[in-house]
Amino acid sequence: MIRLGLRLTLSGGREAAVRLILIGAAVALGAGLLLVTMAGINAVNLQNDRYAWLQSGASPSSHGEAETWWNLTADDFGSQTIGRLDVAPAGPGAPVPPGIAHLPAPGEYYASPALAALLRTTPADQLADRFPGHLAGTIGNVALPAPDSLLIIIGRTAAQMSQGPGAYKVSAIDTTPPSGCGSDSSCQVNVGIDVNGIDLIFSVVALALLFPVLIFIATATRLSAARREQRFAAMRLVGATPRQVSVVAAIESSVAAIAGTLAGFGLFFVFRAPLAAIPWTGASFFTSDVSLSLPDILLIGLGVPVASAAAALLALRRVRISPLGVTRRVTPKAPRAWRLLPLLAGIVELGYFAVFGPPGTTARQVDAYVPGFLLVMVGLLYAGPWLTMMGSRVMARCTSRPAALIAARRLGDNPRAGFRAISGLILAMFATSVAVATITTINDNRGASHFGPTAATTVMYQLEGGPSRVPATLVRNLRDIRGVTGVALAYVNPADSLNSATAGLMSCAQLDRVPALGRCAPGARVAQTVPGGIGWYEGPSGNQAQRVWPPAAVAPADLAKMSAEGIFVATDGTAAAIERAQTVLGNAYPYDGQAPTLAVWGSDNTLIKWRQLADVVIFVSIPIAGCTLAASVAGGLTDRKRPFSMLRLTGAPLRMLQRVIALESAVPLVAVAALSIAAGFGATALFLRAQLHYSLASPGLGYAAIVLAALILALAIIAATFPLLARITGPETARNE
Repeated sequence: MIRLGLRLTLSGGREAAVRLILIGAAVALGAGLLLVTMAGINAVNLQNDRYAWLQSGASPSSHGEAETWWNLTADDFGSQTIGRLDVAPAGPGAPVPPGIAHLPAPGEYYASPALAALLRTTPADQLADRFPGHLAGTIGNVALPAPDSLLIIIGRTAAQMSQGPGAYKVSAIDTTPPSGCGSDSSCQVNVGIDVNGIDLIFSVVALALLFPVLIFIATATRLSAARREQRFAAMRLVGATPRQVSVVAAIESSVAAIAGTLAGFGLFFVFRAPLAAIPWTGASFFTSDVSLSLPDILLIGLGVPVASAAAALLALRRVRISPLGVTRRVTPKAPRAWRLLPLLAGIVELGYFAVFGPPGTTARQVDAYVPGFLLVMVGLLYAGPWLTMMGSRVMARCTSRPAALIAARRLGDNPRAGFRAISGLILAMFATSVAVATITTINDNRGASHFGPTAATTVMYQLEGGPSRVPATLVRNLRDIRGVTGVALAYVNPADSLNSATAGLMSCAQLDRVPALGRCAPGARVAQTVPGGIGWYEGPSGNQAQRVWPPAAVAPADLAKMSAEGIFVATDGTAAAIERAQTVLGNAYPYDGQAPTLAVWGSDNTLIKWRQLADVVIFVSIPIAGCTLAASVAGGLTDRKRPFSMLRLTGAPLRMLQRVIALESAVPLVAVAALSIAAGFGATALFLRAQLHYSLASPGLGYAAIVLAALILALAIIAATFPLLARITGPETARNE
């Protein structure tokens, strides 16, 4: 039977060859996407591991002879963050960061390849002047989270380091990945994805991507299922046993699946390098990071062919029961309302944690939330046929047009087949709803202060070492920079230093030249502000640039005697002016941290990375669902070409048949999409309430545009099959069948 199965697969004529190619191509795409998903998860974890050494100075170490002075800060170049590490040996055998052979001597520094390239191509007063000494070499890849990472290791003397704020002695290089910078004030370079949440995030992302891919593979293996059922039923009638038929079917499906799986591995390795260049998490990857473990290879290499064979055997259940069951075409039993139970169970499971709170550890949170989302997604697949049936009944009652009645009858007779075509798109809409709702809500709750259109042109620096007197020479040096339009200092109000609402002072003359910070009341000479001069403005426009600060009973001359805690530099927006201002501030306070623009300071890097992951979910799951829809509709047309050709012979116009095809996909899509979107928002609301104590925010017009684009894509795919309908329903089809 194995030889017969191979012969039927490889020598079954043009139709068998086309079917084999289509199934192989579909499985190749699906397997390739599965491989990309798994390799992407591996890449993010490997990337996050290489952030570990940067956090070696996050807390003081025990004192010993083999120690290194360590001060990790951050700098900015445009919208990019530069990780800056100042080091000095504190004794013999001092620990050395990875990627370099030895600690740089005073007056030397090592830079990452990307930063070294910037240093060569950027004027010195915009970048290189921030770093004392000269380039001694480049940092190796083992220490770089990404190929485009901007890192520098600067050599200092022990005396210099001991006087600098924020310096620690490190006795060993940390190998534990960072836990994120949300609440740890000593974690000064906000890079990487929160380790405490990475498993949870990627578990949900993996579910959102894997389900549409698995549906796509299952759809591909069912191509020409009706024709194969007829052929296998004929084999049963001439004496073949159910086991023999199952062997032939498994071989036929496995050949295409094995070929497609091998092609999927080929696609993965061909596109591996371009995929590595995509900044999924805000940074690109080394090609070697986009890798597969042995379990990943075995899971895809063996799992996809086995799943394809299982799908083929499952499709032959009527043939195994009775070969006449194929020709009798008994209407399947109608689905019942109990199919809604798994969906409700998933919502209840997530609701439990929304009411009673999440588990305490990340591992337990993964165990808590992933089953809930899994139940909701499985519930949508189970509830889909019942909703499709209900939608067909509504359509039958509300119309008398022939095309709608035919479509309603066909959907009512077999709602499972009708829903199967759009099941991938339904899950893609669910994943999109979850991703957009999550990001929108987090953005609403974590959105930083807004400073109006001049935020991107205003450089700020807050004195990390505490309030101090700002040298007049520093202010003059800043004002002398070409492109700088104003400099403002934020002072500590000694009369009200404990009141956070009125603990700041600023000169109105300076404030007028830095419009991003607001303006003084008419006639005021000194403004009463919040600490540091920046804060959230609950006004009509929602940004501080529109805020009017109340006057303070302080003379402008008295400000020079006070300590400042914030420096603001307004520029004309040119990159040269911004970078030169940052260079001057960096040289004035070399150990205290970065001097970003207000736009960069107000952004949430973690939120940006989550948004990029959400984009991956949206822009991968919807195309996969589109491929599933195309394969399903085309396969359904091929299986039903005889009844459609008979309808055309009896006088049914081609346009009416096209409307039938469109309605058979549109009705379940509309009926189930509403539930899918509602389930997505409901599950997200419960998750956000349980995990972050946030209330769901409105997704806005962007989400509506995505849903509309998905629906247009579905209709376009259905319309693209109309030429196939015309070609396979001619008179010759009815004559040859």
